Amino acid sequence: MNKEFEFLKIINNTLSDSSYLGNDCAYLKEYNLAISTDILVEDVHFKKDYMSASDIARKAILVNISDILASGAKLKYLTIALSGKLDSNFIEEFYREVNDLSKTYNFKVIGGDLTKSDKIVVSISVFGDYKDRNISKRSNAKEGYIVAVAGEFGSSSQGLNDLKENKNNYFTQFHKNPKLYPEISKKIATLTKSPYAMTDSSDGLIDCLYQISEQSKIKIEIEYNKIPKKTQNKDFVLFGGEDYSLVVCLDENDFKKIPNLVEIGKCKKGQGVYLDNKKIEYRGFNHFE
Repeated sequence: MNKEFEFLKIINNTLSDSSYLGNDCAYLKEYNLAISTDILVEDVHFKKDYMSASDIARKAILVNISDILASGAKLKYLTIALSGKLDSNFIEEFYREVNDLSKTYNFKVIGGDLTKSDKIVVSISVFGDYKDRNISKRSNAKEGYIVAVAGEFGSSSQGLNDLKENKNNYFTQFHKNPKLYPEISKKIATLTKSPYAMTDSSDGLIDCLYQISEQSKIKIEIEYNKIPKKTQNKDFVLFGGEDYSLVVCLDENDFKKIPNLVEIGKCKKGQGVYLDNKKIEYRGFNHFE
């Protein structure tokens, strides 16, 4: 078993109330509030050899914004906890990038923490407002739903591979600066009438589909040639993480309302994920290897 799944199972079984767990965000209905937290760790998610302070800030912020977008909520606030062998130059460069991103994505930094550690660790909590929005749940997919995506797949993994080979190209820039889709997220959350399931491809396309398949108890069939991609590496396309593209299962009538979504398959009766009519085994990113 994937160690992350093993640990999550322990957490779910240990907590007396785990009802808020299982989606990209926790939803606090009484406040119309969506909350998510994510961590980036040096030598696990990035290396200082090829990531500057601004690169680290950008990726950490975008990774967390992606969770809010995957929920359908409107981004509002975030907190930043930063640790490492920090100096004033790193802090200034890091927060200059945060400030630039706050203008682009319209959020406010409302707090955080600083501390010393052997490696750089960035932990961010994001807060979104989902008043008057139709919010995603991974358990919402139904038989007959369209499987659609916004974005591309495999480019970040290709970029990481190329960075290790000291290359500088489209893929390396994509890895450092993933593209997000706030307008498509907004349209899905405000124009759809039926419940839908949406997540981001932080741990890969097949991981997304399995998460939805298992929680919705639905079979998902996709076609490889319909998946948006630029890399020729099939493993990267299917299993590579950190693209942060949107993966959504939604009603066919709702799908027609959303421009720039690409259909890659259908939801059918059954369970599991099938690629070109063959069941594909789960293989996601293991955070603990």
